[in-house]
Amino acid sequence: MAILNKDEAQALLKKVLGFSKADECEASLTGREGGNIRYARNAVSTAGDISTLSLSISATFGKKTGTTTINEFDDASLEKAVRRAEELAQLAPEDPEYMPLPGPQTYKDSITYVPATAAVTPDTRAAAVAKSIQVAKDAKLEAAGFLENTTSFNALANSKGLFAYNTDTDVIFSITTRNQAGTGSGYAARGYNDIRKLDTYSATQVSASKANGSANAKAIEPGRYTVILEPVAAAYMMENLFRGLDARNADEGRSFMSRPGGGNRLGEQLMDDKVTIYSDPFHPELPSGTWNGEGMPLEKTSWIEKGVVKNLSYSRFWAQKKGVKPVPRPGNIIMEGGDVSLEELIRSTERGILVSRLWYIRMVDPQTLLLTGLTRDGTFYIENGVIKHPIKNFRFNESPVIMLNNVEALGKPERTISVESYRSYLVPPMKLRDFTFTSLSDAV
Repeated sequence: MAILNKDEAQALLKKVLGFSKADECEASLTGREGGNIRYARNAVSTAGDISTLSLSISATFGKKTGTTTINEFDDASLEKAVRRAEELAQLAPEDPEYMPLPGPQTYKDSITYVPATAAVTPDTRAAAVAKSIQVAKDAKLEAAGFLENTTSFNALANSKGLFAYNTDTDVIFSITTRNQAGTGSGYAARGYNDIRKLDTYSATQVSASKANGSANAKAIEPGRYTVILEPVAAAYMMENLFRGLDARNADEGRSFMSRPGGGNRLGEQLMDDKVTIYSDPFHPELPSGTWNGEGMPLEKTSWIEKGVVKNLSYSRFWAQKKGVKPVPRPGNIIMEGGDVSLEELIRSTERGILVSRLWYIRMVDPQTLLLTGLTRDGTFYIENGVIKHPIKNFRFNESPVIMLNNVEALGKPERTISVESYRSYLVPPMKLRDFTFTSLSDAV
């Protein structure tokens, strides 16, 4: 059984800590079970279930720490693993950044677990995929997709009396459809804690519409255009920005949050005043766990407020070094938006480009957060508020920081997933001016 309840996890971790002879000891349990189904060319290709349970033990003498990981849970194996961690600690060099373990903390119960998702069976997954494949067949397209559901738990305990527990459910779905000639392609992606919110039929309809609508694309000149990024494109574009909300990287001059001459950009107006980004473990559409890997409680935190940098994350070590309170990294990311739909953003655009999806984004310059990547799976030219025709894909060179200084309007936030990390975000569609496309791409 890969999923332990709170009492079972606490009892096991207490037993592990009882074997310890180290100055400090920390143990963490992670369990995961679920299943997946993959399909291509309108037929299922693979399906499977996964179940894992692992225990990590860290023993510390002074500032020397050793860690071991096992997946055997009889008493003899547990004690052997503790002894091994202690042996490794004695051999390890001192860690100049070691922080004493924190004592007991108070955590609120998370809202990330949904019984309906935990109850998903192979038949549930097969039925969801069958709906998707039927849409593709009806549209005379070929579909390739992936659906995975996961139930997991994490538990953490240490010799100072700390204990934390969280359980979570998650389902992700992605679908690509192409016409038989290979000249049109569409994509959709969804991610939820609650399987009941997943509609593979409507998601595949969106993908199919993009695929049939993007055939026979016309080439237009690269340059700077007003663009509308759909949420799946916006989330992927901004993922590096979200990762960069870290004080140490900024203070050490390694990120776009670094201030020229030293220090970070806390308190600076860095973006348009329409931009507000925060995290909240209890957001109903995108809940997260209520503690981080250091055992620190997660609370609602404002990162960017009306374009101003309000917080950066501080590990316990960096917070102590700088004489400030630790600020955990965000457990989720929510960007506020407006109250207009994607269709209304299109209708308000005299001339511009609708970007359905971005792909293969890579860093060019960490100091300015300049990124490069490609559009794909449906790029369209807008004229006088109407989508006129599909256009060939572009390579772009753009920084999310500059991009978020050029916001014309934001739509209603939607939960979406990044096409590379498959992490979920809550972001709006974005209408932006002067987005830089540098060259054409023949890919669809």
